[in-house]
Amino acid sequence: MRGWSPEQISGRMKLVFPRNLRIRITPETIYSFIYSEEYKHRKFWEYLPWGRKKRRHKAGRHVHRGRIPDRISIHNRPVLIDQRVEFGHFEGDTVEGKGHKDGVHTEVERVSRKFFAKLVARISSEEAIKAQSEIFSPLPALARKSTTLDNGRENHLHIQLKELGMDTFFCDPYSSWQRGSNEYHNGLLRRYFPKGTDFKTISQQEIDECVEEINNRPRKCLGFYTPNEVFLRELQKGGVAIQP
Repeated sequence: MRGWSPEQISGRMKLVFPRNLRIRITPETIYSFIYSEEYKHRKFWEYLPWGRKKRRHKAGRHVHRGRIPDRISIHNRPVLIDQRVEFGHFEGDTVEGKGHKDGVHTEVERVSRKFFAKLVARISSEEAIKAQSEIFSPLPALARKSTTLDNGRENHLHIQLKELGMDTFFCDPYSSWQRGSNEYHNGLLRRYFPKGTDFKTISQQEIDECVEEINNRPRKCLGFYTPNEVFLRELQKGGVAIQP
């Protein structure tokens, strides 16, 4: 179902049918059905988000150490951002393509988990800041307050985000877990575009379609609302008029 996980399906059923106790199923029941001996020949596991024959955890990738001008450590980031209390704070990174030459710059808003992604022709600071401008410029000020990045070479021009009123913070070297939301969403994007993908053969429209699918999946951490729903709700709370 739209690439949803068993947990997302189960949680969304409770949200959409809160009073109908007959429309209930646990994630474990779905997994048990999928991996049962009776139905394993049907290969239902191919429809799971990760498409794996067995359930296992995915480790995040490491970041690169680099000398970033005007770098502010994540340890100096305000507590409101750490606690996901305030809307408009992002985590960013670049998903590398074939030969580490091109890729996709990604950003995730920490409260809503809304995902954004823009193709970059090469892994460079010029391409990264261009992609960030394309992501952040259309957003109202309340939705673009800061982003937290790794120490990759593509983030050397981060200070230009000041022009959009945004602060930038940097994780410790080799600490991708400090951008856990972004790492998770990059993993979701990899479902569509595995490692070794030549992004020169991929259009921005294809990226946008995958991102929209990701943003329309219910999340347990959001009470099984979708990132799009929560992002819209936060904009409305901030007094931003939404076009019907």
